[in-house]
Amino acid sequence: MSLRCALAQVQPRHPVVFILSTALFLSLTANVTFFNEVAQTYPPIEGNWPFLASVAVLLVSILAFSMSLFSLVMPLKIVLSVFLLVGAVAGYYTDHFGAVVDSIMIANVVETDPAEVRDLITLAMVMRLALLGLLPTVLVWWVPLKPVKPLPSLLLRGSVAAASVLIALGNVLWFSSVYAGFFRENARLRYYTNPLTPIYSGVRYVEDRLSSDADETLHEIAGDARIPETDEGHELIILVVGETARWDRFSLNGYEKQTNPRLEGEARLVSYTNIRTCGTSTAVSVPCMFARNGRRDFEPQKASSDENLLDVLHRAGVSILWRDNNSNSKGVAIRLASEDFRSPKLNPACDTECRDVGMLDGLQAYIDRQPGDILIVLHQMGNHGPAYYKRYPGEFEQFKPACRKQELSSCTDEEISNAYDNAILYTDYFLSQVIELLKANTPAYETAMLYVSDHGESLGEYGLYLHGAPYSIAPEEQTRVPVLLWLGESSDIDLQQALAMKDQRSSHDAIFSSLLSAFEVETSEVTAAEPLF
Repeated sequence: MSLRCALAQVQPRHPVVFILSTALFLSLTANVTFFNEVAQTYPPIEGNWPFLASVAVLLVSILAFSMSLFSLVMPLKIVLSVFLLVGAVAGYYTDHFGAVVDSIMIANVVETDPAEVRDLITLAMVMRLALLGLLPTVLVWWVPLKPVKPLPSLLLRGSVAAASVLIALGNVLWFSSVYAGFFRENARLRYYTNPLTPIYSGVRYVEDRLSSDADETLHEIAGDARIPETDEGHELIILVVGETARWDRFSLNGYEKQTNPRLEGEARLVSYTNIRTCGTSTAVSVPCMFARNGRRDFEPQKASSDENLLDVLHRAGVSILWRDNNSNSKGVAIRLASEDFRSPKLNPACDTECRDVGMLDGLQAYIDRQPGDILIVLHQMGNHGPAYYKRYPGEFEQFKPACRKQELSSCTDEEISNAYDNAILYTDYFLSQVIELLKANTPAYETAMLYVSDHGESLGEYGLYLHGAPYSIAPEEQTRVPVLLWLGESSDIDLQQALAMKDQRSSHDAIFSSLLSAFEVETSEVTAAEPLF
């Protein structure tokens, strides 16, 4: 039978049928995690079946309303296709990793390195996209749409949208006493609704980008910053921006596995144990930790229009170099010298991927060419998941068995944990090499190393994996990070003051003031937090 004949035998379907069928399909296939979370909060065994059914009706109504609304400005089949494809992909990452696809997560995907994105594309994801995204989309385009005149069609879809709102409102009013607590105490559950959250977040991301691009004026901060002439010694500080490291996986902080065998032997090392992040993703945390404003006042979409810590130090006379083995500097070093170490062109330590230790190559020659104070920033690949096994050379696979798959659901918790800890072990080695470089430059310089992880990582706790959860609901595993300070014998940073601060609660907000203090920069600028040393 020819394709034309097959199409001729398929009966046209009314637009309302398309909308309601798609809304029901998405509720059943893309929202498994959402309904599981609701059922855990309102257990069916306690007589909550009527309310749970009401939630299902509410979700179908909201989906129908959203698709009807979009179809007023674009062809219905395109709207349905977008909802189906987004629902399939977002549903996979929500169900497998507990991930929430909000605007920050979208920024991570857009701005991250393609190799890191490839680590997230698994066979299971492709199969889900094919079966629950592409196949339904093909069916949407296969089945003819029943012809409706333009004006009646718009009125019809508007009526569907209005009816959906009425059903949703009636549904909420019927269970008003329960929904009052549902919306007030369990607002986090809305993040798991697919594809509503991803589509809303995508629109918001585009709006934020357009608004930030509209203002290209660079706003100066700390314009009076200067290093006093009485400061005769030259600082050499290496700031290591870590990736996806958890404070509780450092044996320096009491972890039972020896993940810091080299750093534990350093006498002048301080490990801060109570530091919170600016965000739960690199796209937010990295620019935020270099910003004047603290987390509460930081706006990612406006960060590029403000100078940051590196700009201030550079204007004060500090030589700045940014070396990156991650995606990029997220705009922090855009006006300064930066080098990309993600390929063998610059990085001599590349095997299956380019290693963090390669960023040390040639640094001594760079140091020797500088006339005064120096800040070198090394942005690690660190523990970026889910392919933790790729983040370290084979000789660092000390903890076994280790998960050697990108699909974490196919590994045990022990295997995932071991692979992650092996990557921490490699960071321990990398940082020890940074310290050796600094020791070689003591006492010619006042040397110090500051290591700060950008965010943490969930490894299965509460059913969550990876990172990027909205900060308001993110667990401590994603928001509490390791921070290390090593001081050379020649450093004038007060070691005892640093030790006194090691267990006090602080955050990324303190990085700005800490580095200004380390370089003895004088400015009238008010910073967000007390220095760490």
